[in-house]
Amino acid sequence: MIIVLVILAIVVVLGLVAMSMYNGFVKQRNMIQESWRQVDVELNRRYELIPNLVETVRAFAAHERNTLEDVTRLRNQAAQVASQEGDMPSEQRAQTEEALSGAVRNLLVSVEAYPDLKSNQNFLHLQKELTETEDRIAAGRRYYNANVREYNTKIDSVPTNVIAGMFKFEKATYFEVNDPQVRQAPDVNFGEIAYRGEEQQAPPQTQRQAPQQQGQQGQQPALPQQGQQPYGQQQSYGQQQNYGQPEQYGQQQYQPQPQPGQQSAQQQPPQQYGQPGQYGQPGQYGQPGQYGQQPPQQ
Repeated sequence: MIIVLVILAIVVVLGLVAMSMYNGFVKQRNMIQESWRQVDVELNRRYELIPNLVETVRAFAAHERNTLEDVTRLRNQAAQVASQEGDMPSEQRAQTEEALSGAVRNLLVSVEAYPDLKSNQNFLHLQKELTETEDRIAAGRRYYNANVREYNTKIDSVPTNVIAGMFKFEKATYFEVNDPQVRQAPDVNFGEIAYRGEEQQAPPQTQRQAPQQQGQQGQQPALPQQGQQPYGQQQSYGQQQNYGQPEQYGQQQYQPQPQPGQQSAQQQPPQQYGQPGQYGQPGQYGQPGQYGQQPPQQ
């Protein structure tokens, strides 16, 4: 009797474990289908924007006939493949969508040579809607592939692979884009591109004047020669400037006391360089400078 109860308990436990695994597969499969529906909505939104974009470009860029025809053909092909699919994407759907994304990117790059088209309000509105749609497609693709990865990992793992084989759970298909340029949303903000182009062609004036300003900061004003007036006739040496009656510089300055047996620096005669004159001492604030005076007679 005890053995029978043990066997029944084991069967019940195994049944609960199998039921939990089965429910996990069902839940994960539903998440994959829901995430793909979100991507499919954005793809259909792109199908609606492309015809309007093609007609707008055709009115301004008639020479881009081949590019417009490629975009239209790939759009119709992708829409036809989408109508024949169910809740999960196929590899053919991923390939057609990748080709369509590349064709749209080429179209947006080719219209940069048409200034009138880049300033058209209808085109600017379409390119903004297309950019936002591409961003949502990229975000939905990442979320969908993450769910597919987790689902496929459960199918290959033990012991969940036993339940997957018993109830015919098959692996889901990734919605991947192999072209790295297609993975990025198209940069179609032509107003910003034109603005940056002007900056690159004509650098700001402040950048051209920067070396001159640095050179001026490193220069020191030269002392005026004998008999010359100060620069610009602004103020001669010896005149006082009043700034709210501050303390005058040059008055009651601290003078170090010379040591016994030493002569102060002011009493020492200057070095002679073959000229009788003595270089004048620079004028202090509030006192005129002395230039060209004869040395004192000793």
